[in-house]
Amino acid sequence: MPTLIRAGCAVLAASATLAFAQTPTSPSVAAPSPASVPAQMPFDIPYGAPIGLDAAKKLIAAAEAEARKRDWKMNIAVADTHGDLVAFERMDGAQLASIRVSQAKARTSARFRRETRAFYNQFESGHPYVATLDPDIVASPGGFPIVEGGKLIGAVGCSGGSGDQDAVVCKAAADTVR
Repeated sequence: MPTLIRAGCAVLAASATLAFAQTPTSPSVAAPSPASVPAQMPFDIPYGAPIGLDAAKKLIAAAEAEARKRDWKMNIAVADTHGDLVAFERMDGAQLASIRVSQAKARTSARFRRETRAFYNQFESGHPYVATLDPDIVASPGGFPIVEGGKLIGAVGCSGGSGDQDAVVCKAAADTVR
């Protein structure tokens, strides 16, 4: 009987070795080549004093004017540099589900100092890692940083139309600030 047990153990050991040998190894992750690393930090916009209520209301008015010109019903949100809501407007008839989306676009744009389309483009090009950056990130066009005098003061987010419609309205508002 001990000989039979030893033979069984030898067979098990041999089959385990074969199974292990057939297991594919995970590829190693290569460090990026120096040529592919940008020399400058992307989206390196310095922070300024957060946008105030009066300026936020002017942005909303500019966005609303653009939306009315095109007969689009929008939700428009303005956030400060931290991504916290400063002002909000829901145009009559605007999609109710887009209230939170507009606010989340403004928050995403302010916190990451870039247009939300940048995240959309990453998803579209097969980079789902973006979803791991922040559980509240919005990867949809329609969020724009507000930059005054070269410094980030907040962001505007629009929602209610297609992503491109949202972006057109928000860009019109963002472009009023210099």
